[in-house]
Amino acid sequence: MNNKKNKEIQTSVKDNPMPAQNTDSKRARRGPGGPMGGGPVEKAKDFKGTIKKLTRTLTRYKIGFAVVLLFAAGSTIFSIIGPTVLGNATTKISEGISSRISGGPGVDFTALGKILITLIILYATSSAFSYIQGLIMTAIAHKVTYQFRKDISEKLHRLPMNFFDRMSHGEILSRVTNDIDTLSQSLNQSLTQLITSGISIIGILIMMIRISLSMTFLALLIVPVSVTIVSIVVKKSQKYFMQQQEYLGHVNGQVEEVYGGHTIIKAFNKEEDVLQEFNEHNEKLYESAWKSQFLSGLMHPVMSFVSNLGYVGVAILGGYLTIRGKIQIGQIQSFFQYIRNFTMPITQLSQVANMFQSTAAAAERVFEFLEAEEELPTTDNPMSTTNLVGNVEFENVKFGYSPDKIIIHDFSAKVSKGQKIAIVGPTGAGKTTMVKLLMRFYDINSGQILIDGNNVNDFDRSELRKMFGMVLQDTWLFNGTIMDNIRYSKLDASDEEVIKAAKAAHVHHFISTLPDGYQMVLNEEASNVSQGQKQLLTIARAILADPKILILDEATSSVDTRTEILIQKAMDSLMKGRTSFIIAHRLSTIRDADLILVMNEGDIVEQGNHEELLAKGGFYAKLYNSQFEQTA
Repeated sequence: MNNKKNKEIQTSVKDNPMPAQNTDSKRARRGPGGPMGGGPVEKAKDFKGTIKKLTRTLTRYKIGFAVVLLFAAGSTIFSIIGPTVLGNATTKISEGISSRISGGPGVDFTALGKILITLIILYATSSAFSYIQGLIMTAIAHKVTYQFRKDISEKLHRLPMNFFDRMSHGEILSRVTNDIDTLSQSLNQSLTQLITSGISIIGILIMMIRISLSMTFLALLIVPVSVTIVSIVVKKSQKYFMQQQEYLGHVNGQVEEVYGGHTIIKAFNKEEDVLQEFNEHNEKLYESAWKSQFLSGLMHPVMSFVSNLGYVGVAILGGYLTIRGKIQIGQIQSFFQYIRNFTMPITQLSQVANMFQSTAAAAERVFEFLEAEEELPTTDNPMSTTNLVGNVEFENVKFGYSPDKIIIHDFSAKVSKGQKIAIVGPTGAGKTTMVKLLMRFYDINSGQILIDGNNVNDFDRSELRKMFGMVLQDTWLFNGTIMDNIRYSKLDASDEEVIKAAKAAHVHHFISTLPDGYQMVLNEEASNVSQGQKQLLTIARAILADPKILILDEATSSVDTRTEILIQKAMDSLMKGRTSFIIAHRLSTIRDADLILVMNEGDIVEQGNHEELLAKGGFYAKLYNSQFEQTA
């Protein structure tokens, strides 16, 4: 089975005054980084607390981290020793040349060879250690990434529906993809870089002091000058990088909107307005981009100039000390290598500091998701659904998506087994909300909902939902075969049972005309079949489930009139002996309902059958007659 089958069935929200979702996420685009990786960085609200949680999560890999630390330290130490050994080789050559000039034996190639072999062994060992720690760290990072994604995937199915009302789909996807990728990249790079950079700074400083304290002091004068220059440039460029990131989001957001609504823009002749808006955003992006890149580009030449001044000073002082016989010529070479290597780990540490901020922000978002309040799937002593027949009763139900915004005020209704119940009313009356409460997608504020006299809160949610078959106006099909999509409601169904359900839904003929029939693979958006055909497939899926209670939310809204009549006949056959709730806007489709519940503003204002409600001449009669007035 396709792994997308683990997704929750989407529910229609067309009738519900839901809390607004954040639609600005599509405008949030990651802009370019700042100078030397010092661009705008998202920061965690609780850096220390998040790092503690992340550390606790990583403790299960403590042995692996210890091995990584050992090999990273070994690789760095062997690499640090290298320039000193290479300096010894230079000294040997210098002494040999001086000896030859004065009539001596010249260069001692045997001693030189031993030094070079030692150097090769040092660098080879350093590379081997680095390779091993890289392999181990990569394995740990991927294990952590795998575990986080697994935890989030499992968490998704335990979250209440109101969580998805508060958080946009893009925000959830960002946590599953971008945030976890940030964590993976940080673990794979930052931790080892932190270890190697820290050891490098300490080790190089020790080796420099061993050669000459005065030269080390002169070389270190470069550091505060460099830090001051970097601080000034970053301070100046930071606001432009922030602006660049913001305006890039505006440009990307507008482009996405324009391409998505291209037909509407042309229909209303808004091309000039759209172009003008784009030019304004693009101009601002251009201004901020060139300023930020210009200031960022200044960094390298200025730093090179300062570094070269430092090299000149060290070269002069080193030459003087060599003439005085206080250091050897090879040590000057080693010292220059150490200076060059000394600035690199400092830069790396500043980058790591920025990356840790991003890591903490990403980890905080992931932990926030994982720690979100869950939907309680079970009760202490859950009731069995085995012998239930489908009697449903709503008693003084009160509900709101938030406590201060009640939308169902006092809903009471009694439904007997096998009855066909229609719920009608204007948009936003609370029709779809009622069936969501029945299936415990949300819990009511007060009152109770009973099935065969048992409170729905006394059932396991998963067991309760097995009683229901649901067909929504908003169809949901996944990337897989048609056979698997229909079988989704009953995974152990045979092919014959699937085909029987398809015939009952009047979709078998259509499937038979497809190139691969029931084995045709629907794409991710199921756009290779029409909307009406998708609706028929979801109806076949509900028929296959053979549920005790049916919920049909505008189930035939996407099919033509002729097919609707056929589907209605199939549904009538399916609904025999089953309690059925039908949400409908086209009132002509529910005239034969046993009971019609007329809702308005969260309350039942009328109830009865079609003839009784028309005879009253009340709210239902006005709704029913208005359809003919609109089509007249």
